Amino acid sequence: MFTGLIEELGIVKSVRPRGTGLRLEIKAMSILADIKRGDSIAVNGVCLTAVDLSSDSFVAELLEETKRRTYFDRLRPGMMVNLERPLRASDRLGGHFVQGHVDGVGDITASRPVGEDRVVTVRYPMELDPYFVEKGSVALDGISLTIAKREHGRIHVALIPETLVRTTLGRKGPGDPLHIEVDVIGKYVERFIMAGHGRSK
Repeated sequence: MFTGLIEELGIVKSVRPRGTGLRLEIKAMSILADIKRGDSIAVNGVCLTAVDLSSDSFVAELLEETKRRTYFDRLRPGMMVNLERPLRASDRLGGHFVQGHVDGVGDITASRPVGEDRVVTVRYPMELDPYFVEKGSVALDGISLTIAKREHGRIHVALIPETLVRTTLGRKGPGDPLHIEVDVIGKYVERFIMAGHGRSK
């Protein structure tokens, strides 16, 4: 479980095929201080396992299913990625509960400045439409954000300067892909409602 508060920007060192999946090596600094082999790390919002470690990087291996559900096959050496370690029981929950399970891949359709801030418009797969509500939470590339406005097939999020500096969203623009994870609470509400439809009174 994660919070959607990015700790560090990592740099992709290599992307190599691994069977039908991928093998990623990512350069990092501060998050490696207490990471052990086998620990989880969220990379652009995707929960991955560190299968190998060095003094300045870690390696993660992606199964075919993970490769299919993400845009990691589009990563290239030198690209930056958002990194976050798992939530500890003693940590403050500054964002929202993020599982690291991507629900779909969207793309940025517009990005415009509003004063010092920036409003980004994201197009999402229509099967995710029921899970978005204005002022609700969404994780985009692992970043916990609030939905400022919702339209048919698109959401708008407002980014403050701190978010632009500390995450990859400050370096992305129209046409760039984003991992989308909807609020898990919405999934549970939907499941309870659907399960109740088949019950006899």
